[in-house]
Amino acid sequence: MTEAKVRAQYDQLATRYDQRWSHYVSNTLSFLKTWAQIAPTDVVLDIACGTGEFERLILSENPVQPMVGVDISDEMLAVARQKLQPYPNVRFQHASASALPFPDTSFDTVISANAFHYFDDPNVALQEMKRVLKPHGDLIILDWCKDFLVCRICDWVLQRIDPAHQQCYTQAEFHRLISNAGFRIRQSSTVRFGLVWGLMVATATPHSVQSLNA
Repeated sequence: MTEAKVRAQYDQLATRYDQRWSHYVSNTLSFLKTWAQIAPTDVVLDIACGTGEFERLILSENPVQPMVGVDISDEMLAVARQKLQPYPNVRFQHASASALPFPDTSFDTVISANAFHYFDDPNVALQEMKRVLKPHGDLIILDWCKDFLVCRICDWVLQRIDPAHQQCYTQAEFHRLISNAGFRIRQSSTVRFGLVWGLMVATATPHSVQSLNA
């Protein structure tokens, strides 16, 4: 099962992850923070939160932001808990994107950064995100984009050498998955970080909001 391979890989990386990927993580998550425009009172769920860097960025500006981070790697979560120990309003929990242990309509904003290409079944994950999101909430996903040549090459290579990697998507495929899960895409873009990394981002709301506003 891919999740077990992802977990093993990131359990091994956890203690050196922030140092090894500091430039990439800083660039992508700073971009995501600006893009997301999270309201100060929003209850935020961060799926595949890793070492809690997105939480650290948000809490550095709003120390009382209510946040929950989930990940399948216990070792990454241990780093996150240590890093964010001073903030009682943030908690971290072991959970899969395909089985979120929260009641329906629990969160104002659901975030997932740099993880969508790992999901075994993105359709199930998106349905879970929709379930725990409030009717007027925002789903915000940032991930690698196969429309960029270097990312296409990376995807091809990783599918052959990295047992944890599932697949990257083009922006059109990404949008189709989000729309088929019952979301309306409000805003989307592609962005490049340096010579290698080409990413895509989308903000979406549950389709029920569209019908209420019609």
